Amino acid sequence: MKYPIGIQDFGELRRDGYVYVDKTQYIHRIVTGGKYFFLSRPRRFGKSLLLSTMKELYSGSRDLFEGLWIKNNWDWEKQNPVIWLKFSSFSYQTRGLEKAIEEGLLLEAQRLGIALGGANYKNYLQELIAKAASKGKVILLIDEYDKPIIDYIDDIPQAEANREVLKDFYSILKDSDPYLELVFITGVSAFSRVSIFSDLNNLKNLSLHKDAVELLGITNTELEAYFGPVIRQIAKREEEEPDEFYDKVKTWYNGYSWDGES
Repeated sequence: MKYPIGIQDFGELRRDGYVYVDKTQYIHRIVTGGKYFFLSRPRRFGKSLLLSTMKELYSGSRDLFEGLWIKNNWDWEKQNPVIWLKFSSFSYQTRGLEKAIEEGLLLEAQRLGIALGGANYKNYLQELIAKAASKGKVILLIDEYDKPIIDYIDDIPQAEANREVLKDFYSILKDSDPYLELVFITGVSAFSRVSIFSDLNNLKNLSLHKDAVELLGITNTELEAYFGPVIRQIAKREEEEPDEFYDKVKTWYNGYSWDGES
């Protein structure tokens, strides 16, 4: 079996035959129960892979979901245009945040075959959403929304300036609501809704919500189901009991719990 290390692209993971812990039932439960979502998780916790999975799901990439729960529980006839903004790939440290957002939006527009004529990043976002919606309601995925703030945690004036840019950026979504099917925002930190998301008063915070407890990370049950054979093999090689090795694995990965139970 092939185990993925650092692979954040769902398509690559599935096409190349890597192990994928099936989270599609949890994804389905969430996206069918609302429209605006926010999720905070630590770095390297699978947030980018989650959004990549959603992108392929809404793009109708049915073959990638062969053998997964959602294959027989999704309307594959319906496809949505997907806009995916990855703040970790934006060159705001050299270009400035406003210019970096503009460039990111232009790249997404190019990928979708859309020409933009707006004057700034706010116009670009509004125009991109409206034009993309000609092919169906839009899925907007935003990865690491808080990186332009966290990267300047030692430069408070710049962090605050970036926060204001982001606040203006997200304020556009309110007027674009008729064109949107889903908005899913991820980050490391859960900033106050008042500071950045004040105009998104219907944003649902999943960070400690029961529906998202098992959405990312690996539960004990999943650990045994997907990794049990290799764990027992390694334990034997190390001359340890499997239970002892399982305890080591839990220690390595810190034993996160989002509801105090799981």
